[in-house]
Amino acid sequence: MIPLHDDNPTEITPYVTIGIIVLCVLVFLWELSLGRQLERAVYALGVIPATLVGGKMLAPELAVLPAWMTIFTSMFLHGGWMHLLGNMLYLWIFGNNVEDAMGHARFVVFYLLCGIAAVMAQALPDPASTVPMIGASGAISGVLGAYLLLYPHARVLVAIPFGFFIHTVQIPASWVLVFWFVMQLISSAAAGGQQGGVAFGAHIGGFIAGMVLIPFFRRKGVPLFTPGRRW
Repeated sequence: MIPLHDDNPTEITPYVTIGIIVLCVLVFLWELSLGRQLERAVYALGVIPATLVGGKMLAPELAVLPAWMTIFTSMFLHGGWMHLLGNMLYLWIFGNNVEDAMGHARFVVFYLLCGIAAVMAQALPDPASTVPMIGASGAISGVLGAYLLLYPHARVLVAIPFGFFIHTVQIPASWVLVFWFVMQLISSAAAGGQQGGVAFGAHIGGFIAGMVLIPFFRRKGVPLFTPGRRW
């Protein structure tokens, strides 16, 4: 199930959402330019649980930032084109409405807090992990959690592959987002404690953080559980 767009227009221009997308794309293009130095950059700028909460130290040539700062730098790194495009697609579809519901400044704070919560949800259960975490997925998961409570009845056009054919259909946003969340739970359980791969714990933690924070970050007069606006 691939979301394509929602039928839920905004009242303001989502400058922050656009800015995050542009910044992530620019950072990824910088990553591509690094060649063999990319792995060093990922270790230097990605979040490593062992150095963030496990008391370990990076090699001096990699420790260019304090460990806590990598929480923020890691949010703008991506591991490949599909990783980047998938994240930016979800952010573009759902981020503009969440930004609209809380305003630009609050959305920046909200996005970063969800990213922090996502990192901690992944790092704290396995503080000895030396695998770097990168990507905007955790923070974007918070955006999805907020959208679920704000506009569960908004309609989302999704593409559903059937072999060589792709069927498109409009379904409620709640179906899309609950399906996404359940898939994260199943994938996390299936992954167990293995190292590497997708940080499903971060996705779950970010999603829950978004649901918890949205009642406090929405603008006055913006209700929860609205049907969404129509074009």
